[in-house]
Amino acid sequence: MKKIIIALDGPAGSGKTTTAREVAKKLNYIYIDTGAMYRATTLAFIRSGQELEGFDFDSLMNNIKIELEPSESGQRTLLNGEDVSKEIRTADVTKLASPVAAVGIVREKLVDQQRELGKQGGVVMDGRDIGTVVFPNADLKLYMHASIEARAARRTKELIAAGEDVSVEEIAKRIANRDEFDSNREISPLRKADDAQVIDTSNITIEEQTNIVIDLANKIINS
Repeated sequence: MKKIIIALDGPAGSGKTTTAREVAKKLNYIYIDTGAMYRATTLAFIRSGQELEGFDFDSLMNNIKIELEPSESGQRTLLNGEDVSKEIRTADVTKLASPVAAVGIVREKLVDQQRELGKQGGVVMDGRDIGTVVFPNADLKLYMHASIEARAARRTKELIAAGEDVSVEEIAKRIANRDEFDSNREISPLRKADDAQVIDTSNITIEEQTNIVIDLANKIINS
């Protein structure tokens, strides 16, 4: 049975990460959370205590090691050997993740690593430029989106469960700002690949999203 590359792109809160993780489990594929890689880089920058403007990202990228390991929850993210899976999901990291991800050397280094991880196939990879930049020849490309209201409700629930005191209104504003930034950045902006299939997740469950992707993948695998 052939092993394919599945690329899931979309904005924050669209459900792509959870869906990608579930699809990988069901297909016995490797799940690669590219967003976690950018978040880990952002955390390393924050820990430097320096300002974004003028920061030496070349040096940072040459002195950090980011690893993704399977775990019961889907994946652990290691930064220089330290498990930072929870820390990279905090509001401070989220706030700076997009600006850091827009830095040329950051994208260059991480895209190279992502391509290396997925080149043999049998992977599900999610992000914002997987089907357009990282794997433009992916076997299956999907673009997941949802209304800001639906995405804000989901993300607020996640953050409250993680112990953060946030409101839906605050998160909706953050998501709108991030959409604007990600869609208009100069390097690898968020956009749908021309040949990507669109899934609107506003009113469907994760299970339904997963089943849609599985059905599409199986058609290609078994063709």
